[in-house]
Amino acid sequence: MNCRICNNSNLKKFLSLGVQPLANSFLSKDQLNDSEPKFPLELCFCEHCKLVQLSYAVEPEKMFRNYFYVSSTTKTFVQHFTGMAESITREFHLGKNSLAVDIGSNDGLLVRAFKNQGVMAIGIEPAENLARMANQEGAETINDFFSEKSAEEILRRKGKADIITANNVFAHINDIHEAARNVKMLLKDNGAYIIEVQYMADMLEKMTFDNVYHEHLSYYTLISLRNFFEKQGMRIFRAERVDTHGGSIRVYAALQGSAHREDPSVEELLRHEKSIGADKCETYTAFADKVNGTKKKLTDCLREIREKGKKTAGYGAPAKSSTLLNFCGIGRDEIEFIIEDNPMKVGLFTPGTHIPIKNPVAIEEQKPDYILILAWNFATEILSKTTSLRDKGTKFIIPLPNLRIE
Repeated sequence: MNCRICNNSNLKKFLSLGVQPLANSFLSKDQLNDSEPKFPLELCFCEHCKLVQLSYAVEPEKMFRNYFYVSSTTKTFVQHFTGMAESITREFHLGKNSLAVDIGSNDGLLVRAFKNQGVMAIGIEPAENLARMANQEGAETINDFFSEKSAEEILRRKGKADIITANNVFAHINDIHEAARNVKMLLKDNGAYIIEVQYMADMLEKMTFDNVYHEHLSYYTLISLRNFFEKQGMRIFRAERVDTHGGSIRVYAALQGSAHREDPSVEELLRHEKSIGADKCETYTAFADKVNGTKKKLTDCLREIREKGKKTAGYGAPAKSSTLLNFCGIGRDEIEFIIEDNPMKVGLFTPGTHIPIKNPVAIEEQKPDYILILAWNFATEILSKTTSLRDKGTKFIIPLPNLRIE
């Protein structure tokens, strides 16, 4: 595997999370005895452009044509993307003749949010089930990957875009150079390309290693993103840290000759990254040691609970839970079942570990002693709606960023 930014072939491997199934490949009961495809899940560092990336890329068709992650499932993301559409509309003075394009638009949450601001909007989404859902809900969506073909279709139907967004999808793209060419073709001269990705600096500082799974091919810092956009004849003019997915970064990029002035936030964040060693290989080696230490703490905790004869359930089955469960070897001996708010996952079983996923009412019926919050980035939201369980003595385990029991 060569570096996705600079094509360097001498990548430094620093962390292996084992050979794992695809994080969103949930199983039906009939599939439990079938062979599950598994692939290496390993992180590498490029000393040239400073990009952290997976050593192995799974074909996107295997991961994104039928997808279980739905943005609108949580109040947190509904509020996040509603606020994003409001702030972008206000700041960039968008109106009824402006066009916003959302790449990897999922169920159309951001497309609908732009429409509610009076802005023309269209999404591009490869998952057939989600594109169908979005169109049914009034969010115009092209069912395809973002490619030259789909970009030309938007140009033909809508014209050039004032805003192009790519939230939690830029890290999924293997050929980021092709994606940038298509963005430049579609974007107006003074338009803005706004991406939101899980932030490698946050992963280093908060130990959020469960954000590593096969869909996420690249793990960006502002240093690596600036190196990439400069190669594309584009420039970053603003950067913001946001708290989604345990820590993300929102980056605003534009064509080289655009009128957008660089905000002080860019240099501030670059200085912070250098201060924590985000541009040095030894920082990532030390991170890998901490990851293995975190694994031991969690498995020891669950073993002690089991030895006391107590029952543990899980809350939430996001993609990140697959990484955590498979890396730590946590299966049905440790967790009897997982409850999930997304009805698309209820009745299925987790990839690799085969833990049953149930409706939230199962918690009230089976009354576990402990609940491991696998969707830990929504811990505040989950704890706020489960106060009755805590009042009855159920304890909640929050595995990351730091293991704690409440």
